Amino acid sequence: MFAIIETGGKQYKVQEGDVLYIEKLNAGDGENVTFDRVLAVSNKDGLVTGTPVVAGATVTATVERHGKGQKIIVYKYKAKKNYRRKQGHRQPYTKVTIGAIKS
Repeated sequence: MFAIIETGGKQYKVQEGDVLYIEKLNAGDGENVTFDRVLAVSNKDGLVTGTPVVAGATVTATVERHGKGQKIIVYKYKAKKNYRRKQGHRQPYTKVTIGAIKS
């Protein structure tokens, strides 16, 4: 059984027990979160797709921790114009473990 959820502007295919690194959520460590934007659910009867979401379907997950990803460097440069800009960025994330999928 799997589901396709949408969170943080991205879509994820999840199963029970999966560990995901998603966009930062406003929830503390150890809290349970519920994703109600479920786009599709696969169960014994087959695949159920929503228009755009499946009515009544939810996916629950537990927040493991919050953190920041690896640093990336954004470097802007224009030749022969003495224009150079260096900027770093670390994207915040939330690590979650998928619990139950209810359709």
